[in-house]
Amino acid sequence: MKHCSHKIIVVVVFVIVSHSLNSQNSVTNRKEADYPKWLYQSRFKELDDKTPIKLEYNDQVQAYINVYVKKRREHLSRIIGRSEYYFPLFEEYLSKYNLPIELKYLAIVESALDPRATSSSGAKGLWQFLYHAAHMFDLNIDSYIDDRCDPLKSTIAACEYLEYLYRNTNDWQLALAAYNGGLGVVKKAIERSGGKTNFWELQPYLPAQVKSYVPAFIAVNYVMNYYKNYDIKPEPFFIRFDEVDTVYINKPLTIKQVSEAAGVDKDVVKWLNPVFSKDFIPAAILPVRLFLPVSNISDFIENEPKLEPASYPELTVVPVGDIKNRRKTVCTVQKGEFFHKIAITYKCRISDIIYWNNLKSRNLYPGQRLTVWEPIPESTFFIIDELLVGKRKKMSSFNYSYSQ
Repeated sequence: MKHCSHKIIVVVVFVIVSHSLNSQNSVTNRKEADYPKWLYQSRFKELDDKTPIKLEYNDQVQAYINVYVKKRREHLSRIIGRSEYYFPLFEEYLSKYNLPIELKYLAIVESALDPRATSSSGAKGLWQFLYHAAHMFDLNIDSYIDDRCDPLKSTIAACEYLEYLYRNTNDWQLALAAYNGGLGVVKKAIERSGGKTNFWELQPYLPAQVKSYVPAFIAVNYVMNYYKNYDIKPEPFFIRFDEVDTVYINKPLTIKQVSEAAGVDKDVVKWLNPVFSKDFIPAAILPVRLFLPVSNISDFIENEPKLEPASYPELTVVPVGDIKNRRKTVCTVQKGEFFHKIAITYKCRISDIIYWNNLKSRNLYPGQRLTVWEPIPESTFFIIDELLVGKRKKMSSFNYSYSQ
């Protein structure tokens, strides 16, 4: 994304692999089903008839479909499971704003339905708002709260933004392109093209990341409607939308306090309340809304009065040479490099580098090999890993295993 800004996403190399077709009939319950072109066209005709967003089938769209149903089957399975939790919320507000319901699939392209997804450019949340864009839609961001990660508030903001983009483009494909690259990017492309307003005709005049965005969105529409035909089964999410309710608190608490009072695993509380960027719930604006499983609401209400207000978190002093959540690598000093630059590059301190290498002085020389421990990167995934070059969109992942 996007919002009134340029963001480096991914540059897609569309690799279309042709397959021999042994049958003209619909193939079901096969892990890597191949269908004739006419069948894809028929299915897309059905999808297109249901929405004002133009959904056409072409080779670019097929490239994304292949990744979803062949190379990222487990990833898609998890997304489908999460959709059963998030889609009821999306649908409610898209309907309220009189927007096409199919826009719910946009959050899959943006974040794979991870409320704490973070891109390399700093966009966050289910709908991937950048910092400055968040303030345009009254999303609060401070040291303890990030409303971009709030499923409800960010969904409202996304509806308002999509409504604005369509009002300025009069075309949903162009509105989607603008959601990704910014309205200015689309308008400049129209000018350079001599006034073309068809997305596919406008593609040559758009940045690479914007070119790929609409085909990806169209492919998501397809796979979310036809995944069963590829023998893909949803990975059940740990909770359903109707199994969650809200409570309000009037004092600062830690996630741990809430977890213990409600009798809910701490990771569940964190997942249901991704708006809190630390394991701390501030009380700057009261009351504070919390989401908890319905089955645990009464326990929390009963135990909450007994909880003492939590103190604001103290700064954590990391010991010199600490390697927690870091991995070992070797840095070769380049000509003109100095300690500060190396420390910034590897997100550590000069004292850490000196400690790790048992250095007796702060003198460096070209070719010198230094052992450094760099932060372990967040889990990364994107639906088109095999089809992209350049930087990959980074997402934070949630690895807690829930029993049903």
